[in-house]
Amino acid sequence: MATSTATSAHPDRPPRPNAAFRRLRGARSPAEFAAAVRRAAREIGERVSCDARYIGRVEAGEIRCPNYAYERVFLHMFPGRSLTDLGFAPRSSVRGRRARTEEDAPPAHLGRPPGAASRTRGAGEPYETHNPYDTHDNNEESDVLRRAFMTGGATVAAVSLGPLGFTTEAAEAAAVPRTARRAGAGEAGVLEEAVRRIRLLDDRHGADGLYRRAAEPLRAAYALLDAGATRQATADRLYAGAGELAISVGWLAHDSGRFDDARSHYAEALATARMTGDPGVEAHAFCNTAFLARDAGRPREAVRAAQAAQRAARPLGSARLMSLLALREAGGWAGLADRTGCEQALTRAQVLFDRGPSDADPEWMSFFGAAELEGLEAQCWSTLGDWTRAAAHARRAAELQDPHFTRNLALYSAELADDLARGGRPDEAAAAGMRVLDLLGEVQSSRVRAMLAGTVRVLSPHRRAVGVAVFLERYGGVPRVA
Repeated sequence: MATSTATSAHPDRPPRPNAAFRRLRGARSPAEFAAAVRRAAREIGERVSCDARYIGRVEAGEIRCPNYAYERVFLHMFPGRSLTDLGFAPRSSVRGRRARTEEDAPPAHLGRPPGAASRTRGAGEPYETHNPYDTHDNNEESDVLRRAFMTGGATVAAVSLGPLGFTTEAAEAAAVPRTARRAGAGEAGVLEEAVRRIRLLDDRHGADGLYRRAAEPLRAAYALLDAGATRQATADRLYAGAGELAISVGWLAHDSGRFDDARSHYAEALATARMTGDPGVEAHAFCNTAFLARDAGRPREAVRAAQAAQRAARPLGSARLMSLLALREAGGWAGLADRTGCEQALTRAQVLFDRGPSDADPEWMSFFGAAELEGLEAQCWSTLGDWTRAAAHARRAAELQDPHFTRNLALYSAELADDLARGGRPDEAAAAGMRVLDLLGEVQSSRVRAMLAGTVRVLSPHRRAVGVAVFLERYGGVPRVA
């Protein structure tokens, strides 16, 4: 897999935003523009997995020059323009380690058939160029992935999981260099373990430190799908695993405030589920889409996505899953200020939850217990402005939460602090806020930090109160995350 740029000749120089490329995007969102890039690629026989994050990196100047596959697509989209017209640096000015001669070959019209680059150089990779100002670890990861693609797509999953610590016997076996081959049960197992590992790390530490690196296994998963599988049962596992991994990476983006990226990953998971008729992955993708829509200020979309999730989930026979989806719907109704609709969905969620767990409950729902039920209801009442009821549910959520789920414990405590502050109980709010600060050393979540920042703004007029003053002073000493 050839990268489109390498280390800059000026590593201490910050990237310069690509204003020309941004103007070409116009009024379209990054996700919409990425979809247009993928359509243009198909028109000329290329395969690029462009998404909102790739567009964002181009516009931020992190990608100084695209690889040859993207170059052909961009020049097809904007005929008559050169790379420099699109805001990129001339290829000759991008200095760094060169790939093999075949990978540095000229564009397709000089002799290579359309699409050949995608098959031989991994042009489907959505983030082909790495920021030259990234850490040493990032450069090591890209080198490992590049070597893996040289040996065929079916080995890349095991290799790419290594930097995150996703090491299993199956991974080690699959990582042995060999000619390109179809994926087997070992690779499917590696993929499933990656999903579990990401969820475990997120539960303990939050999303901010994981998102960038978790995208590597996701790209590897889709490389495995392209390689094909030895059996249909293995193919089904690979598609389900890829869909779940896309949702997990989407959640990391969501929780770290990258809403456009999250929307793109959730849509990718939904498309994967639809291709194979997998109602479990479809319900999960719609579930997270509803949550994202609520957080992004699109409550009507949240309601519709939650209802779509419930339609997909009914044949699965999991009352707990249907309970969670009813809570997602309730969050949308709350955002629409529809108290009746919200209360009806909350009642339905409680009835379904009381039916208890079953063997039909999806593995990914391990986080959903009594604490999460209380926490999601607290969010609904908070959205409706009923601070007393919201605080009561948030307090129960924090009390019920298993300490293993550190991120959720911080989230419920932050919800409680905010509800108490807005409900006119500043001393109690400050005490809850102190508990959140105690957890910030372990938890990296933009969501939690944003909630805490909102609480600080509400409490600032009460800084003369002793407890509030202590909290605000300690909060002021917390390092800010860039």
